[in-house]
Amino acid sequence: MSTVKETVEVDVPVRTAYNQWTQFEAFPDFMEGVEEVRQLDDRHNHWTTKIGGVRREFDTEIVDQLPDERITWRTTSGDTSQKGSVRFQRVDDMHTRVELVMDVEPSGPVEKAADMIGTLDRRVKGDMKRFKQYIEQRGGESGAWRGRIRPGG
Repeated sequence: MSTVKETVEVDVPVRTAYNQWTQFEAFPDFMEGVEEVRQLDDRHNHWTTKIGGVRREFDTEIVDQLPDERITWRTTSGDTSQKGSVRFQRVDDMHTRVELVMDVEPSGPVEKAADMIGTLDRRVKGDMKRFKQYIEQRGGESGAWRGRIRPGG
């Protein structure tokens, strides 16, 4: 399993950054290789990705979510095994530090080779830079979900 970690500071309030991140169906707008995310309910999403010509579909479950602080997830089925969290830290009224940490288990030869040469790490760094551009250019979030999900709940 590989761990990737990336932090970016965005020029928006913590509430704005968090609210936009809860709009999972907008992820293809800034995440390379993510073709579609369908939100099935408050906890579950279905993902379709295409990386290096390999299409993968998998489901994720949000296991912990606290508005303006964190979202933690894990895969529950499909072609990919991962877990991760994104944390939001208020820097000041107009700046937020967003930290993404993911543990990913490469599932096939293409993914294993890509992992060995650092492709996943570069992709996550690029996704976080694109999130920064996306949210700052929008000037506000496209929606929000302010519910709380507790581990095991």
